[in-house]
Amino acid sequence: MASAWKKTRKMKRIAVGPMTTPEYHEWWARRINDNTPKLNQKDSQSIEEHLRVIPSELEIIRQDFERRNADLEKKIEQMEAEKTNLRFYIDIQKLENEKLKKEKNKAEEELGSLKMDYKKMRLSIRTAGLGRTLEQWREKVREEKDKANRWEQKF
Repeated sequence: MASAWKKTRKMKRIAVGPMTTPEYHEWWARRINDNTPKLNQKDSQSIEEHLRVIPSELEIIRQDFERRNADLEKKIEQMEAEKTNLRFYIDIQKLENEKLKKEKNKAEEELGSLKMDYKKMRLSIRTAGLGRTLEQWREKVREEKDKANRWEQKF
C-alpha cells in the first residue's frame, strides 16, 4: 500500500468559469496594494540598505574576533620591533662598557706607574737631602758650622 502513494496519477481538469467573485477579486487587489510599501522621502533608504542582510550573532562574534586578532598582530609586530631595538641598544651598551673597562684599566696602570715614580723621586730627594724642612736645614747648617769650628780649632 505504501508504494501506491508514490505512483504519479493524472487528473482531468474542468474549467467551468472563474472560481472567484468580482468582489473577492477587488478586495484581493486592494489588499495587495495596501501592503505595498510607499516611498517616504524622509526615511528613504537605498535598495542596498533595504536589502541589507542583518549579520547573525555568530558573524558579529567572528568579525569582532578578526578585528581583535588584527590588533593583536599589530601589537606583536610592534613588540618584536621594540625587542630588536632593545637588543641593539644592549649590544651598544656592552661595547661601551667594555671600552670604559679598558680605559679604566689603562688609567689604573698609569696611576700605579705614577705612584711608583713618585716613590722613587721621594726616595731620591731624601737621599740627596733635598726633602728637608726649614728646621732640618737649620739643624744641618748648625751641625756643619759646629764641624767647621772643630776643624778650625784643631788646625
